[in-house]
Amino acid sequence: MNQFINQLPKAELHLHIEGTLEPDFLLEKAKKHLITLPFHSINEIQQAYNFSNLQSFLDIYYQGMAVLRDETDFHDLAWRYFQKAHAQGVLHADIFFDPQAHIERGLTLDTVSDGLCNAVEKAKKEMRLSVFLIPCFLRHLSEDSALDTFAMCLKFKKVITGFGLDSSEVGNPPSKFQKVFSQARQEGFRITAHAGEEGPPSFIEQSLDLLHAERIDHGVRCLEDEKLTNRLVREKIPLTVCPLSNLKLKVVNNLQEHPFKKMLACGIMASINSDDPAYFGGYIADNFEACGTALSLTKAETILAARNSFMGSFLDANTKAAYLQKLESYCDEHLN
Repeated sequence: MNQFINQLPKAELHLHIEGTLEPDFLLEKAKKHLITLPFHSINEIQQAYNFSNLQSFLDIYYQGMAVLRDETDFHDLAWRYFQKAHAQGVLHADIFFDPQAHIERGLTLDTVSDGLCNAVEKAKKEMRLSVFLIPCFLRHLSEDSALDTFAMCLKFKKVITGFGLDSSEVGNPPSKFQKVFSQARQEGFRITAHAGEEGPPSFIEQSLDLLHAERIDHGVRCLEDEKLTNRLVREKIPLTVCPLSNLKLKVVNNLQEHPFKKMLACGIMASINSDDPAYFGGYIADNFEACGTALSLTKAETILAARNSFMGSFLDANTKAAYLQKLESYCDEHLN
């Protein structure tokens, strides 16, 4: 089953490129830039990756980001991820990145964008990997900061597909960011938002009604609200679920109690993704395998999760159809 999962054609819709910063890469870039870290070995870094909640993760996440200083760093980070994703059956990836976190420490958006775009072009040429870039606004910062960042991002409109909302959910409702997402929609960008991870189901509703999000990242608390669940099914709202992330951040106590299987059963368009794999212990195939084992997912449910990943993407209809055909052909070949 694991080999079937590994090469199963799939899309990854919830991946923070800064969250692919592996311990060896962290040490390598710290040495390059003469940065002193509070860690001296890969083992020490891994021990620090025991989180009690989302905020405890974010504290280390932003600290690690400090080693990303130049265009080459961002290129190398993305390229390492693309190689892993390609090896695990990913045909398309939506890549989140956090402009504000880099601007705050003195980098320009040109540095970040050029590095990422160079890696994207290389992945397209060498792997035929489709990639969309989606900058996210940090919800613990003000909407004025988000508006300033959005204005800067317009310079890169040709290489940006949409905008997202991430960072600490508690105390930072989607309603805080209505103006910036209204401007993003007016410019033709696609909209997605983290909601219903640590925050309540009402944050999912706010994301849909106030931000007009087309997709919800996480959304695992939706089943607490039957009316909302029915709406997600009826309106075919994609949810990008990250099982190992939910486990690592104590959203669930163990994977056996994760709601993913129930979400599929009630008709929610839920997909499996890796979120911040360097910190949470696994890339996309690892999430498929861990979720499959813990929840006893059938092959049909596993295939449905892959199908939902393409259906929930921001790809055009023709490209979705082509990828779905590849998925069907793969399944015909390996299941008959």
